[in-house]
Amino acid sequence: MDDLNLIMLLTAALFAGFVDAVAGGGGLVQVPALLVALPAESPGVVLGTNKLASVFGTGNAAIRYARKIALPWSIALPASIAAFVFSFGGAIAVTWMPKEVVRPLVLGLLVLVLVYTVIKPSFGTVSGVRLRVGQERWRALLVGAVLGFYDGFFGPGAGSFLIFAFVHWFRLDFLHASSASKVVNFFTNLAALFYFVPSGNVLWKVGLGMAALNIVGALLGTRLALRHGSGFVRGVFIVVAAILIVRLAYEVFA
Repeated sequence: MDDLNLIMLLTAALFAGFVDAVAGGGGLVQVPALLVALPAESPGVVLGTNKLASVFGTGNAAIRYARKIALPWSIALPASIAAFVFSFGGAIAVTWMPKEVVRPLVLGLLVLVLVYTVIKPSFGTVSGVRLRVGQERWRALLVGAVLGFYDGFFGPGAGSFLIFAFVHWFRLDFLHASSASKVVNFFTNLAALFYFVPSGNVLWKVGLGMAALNIVGALLGTRLALRHGSGFVRGVFIVVAAILIVRLAYEVFA
């Protein structure tokens, strides 16, 4: 790899860590950068290397959030367990389910998520009345299973969908929803690596180099999110969702 591509990858990893720590969507930055820098590698190697870098960034963000605010563990842990199991299943399903079927559906859902968030200015600005623990646990298992499978199989927007689900169905504010999503994202990334590493789909030197910058980006992102609160996270969430819509629309209609 030449120096220019290496600098581009490390810069992308830094920005991806920042974006992912605040509102999800780090793969939107990292995966295209890897595809450009590693044109000779298979999609499996690109995705596996991306997951290696991301698992360090999401793990760092989750730890930093946990140190500063009370994470909603009754939601995050059941969702993480389900997401871990179903993310591995999603990675296996890549081999037999065409992604072209998924893209239009995801595009439509992202549009609905963005519109709903924009037309409701108070959405996610403060936490609402929490559900009973039993209700939260079963909803968390369902959300983790569905979005864990999606993240292992397809990926783009998984973090944003998690944040929206935690705000809408669990009445969290955007800051606490983002913190919970980082815990879940860590386990989905880890589960995917259980598939990619044994199959030889990881470039370790590239992935670990990107991981270091991903951690720095995550540190900056969590610091700003904690300092500026749910309003800041909501704003970044809207921007990331809009960019995801543009990207998926291009893939669907181009």
